[in-house]
Amino acid sequence: MLKDELVEILGIPFTCVDTGFGQNVPVDVVIRPEDMELVAPGDGTIEGDVISLIFKGVHWEIEILALGFEWLVHTTQMHPVGSHVGIKVDPFNIQIMKKPESEDEERMAEIDE
Repeated sequence: MLKDELVEILGIPFTCVDTGFGQNVPVDVVIRPEDMELVAPGDGTIEGDVISLIFKGVHWEIEILALGFEWLVHTTQMHPVGSHVGIKVDPFNIQIMKKPESEDEERMAEIDE
């Protein structure tokens, strides 16, 4: 977490709505596949190439290779393999969670659930 309402993912700053984590603090970030939008290159926060797609009956499950990682996106719009696309995420769809400082702290959090 760089600061309130700004998180860095793979070196790229993303605007979010979370506050109170502090500055330059490691956090866990979750973005659901259905919460990412494929847009024209240059219109998103990051860009990548479609490497696979599967039609799931209601939506397409598309894998994008961007920043050296595979991003899974669910969308109702088909983008063929090889397409270069942008990925855009609404700040409200970025979930920030406190990162446990140790494995013991993580296990204690699991027990409390």
